Amino acid sequence: MNRFFAWVLHPPTDGPRSILILRLMAGGVFFWEGLLKFVYTNQGVGRFTKLGLPYPHFTANFVGGLEIVGGFLLLSGLLTRFIAIPFVFEMIVAIVSTKISLFLGTYPLPLPPALPKMGLWAVLHEIRSDYAQILTTAFLLINGPGKWSLDALLFAKRRQGIVAKGARPSSAVELPAATAL
Repeated sequence: MNRFFAWVLHPPTDGPRSILILRLMAGGVFFWEGLLKFVYTNQGVGRFTKLGLPYPHFTANFVGGLEIVGGFLLLSGLLTRFIAIPFVFEMIVAIVSTKISLFLGTYPLPLPPALPKMGLWAVLHEIRSDYAQILTTAFLLINGPGKWSLDALLFAKRRQGIVAKGARPSSAVELPAATAL
């Protein structure tokens, strides 16, 4: 279990700078979707009530808060792996709680405005943003936040502190985070 926590809390930060683009995409979407849950009832409590989720007021506020805080963490590249884990689970729940009923034709929310309105093609059309979010978040979970992130900045300062205290420079590389699962 310690290896897992070390893996989550010490992501690789030597990935390409272009990972920033993926963080901006996923983090931005989570951030503004979290805000929308508080601004528009039909996106938060109303939606969760229609979907039949338990304790819709609490659940909508919890998910909205998670998306705002977590979206900001992804945008900044801070604790990227840590927040990616609940986001992957959130997207799985979102897919299961909405797309199965759309496939079966029992969708409690307004149907898509244009054909297809139910079945496999409707699911494939409506799942596109969920699919992009889950895969992008899974990528960030596996690969870390990249060089242009707060995690990279903090780990660079930490490594400098270790080297300044007289430790071998390679000791910073030998952290458990480098261990793959």
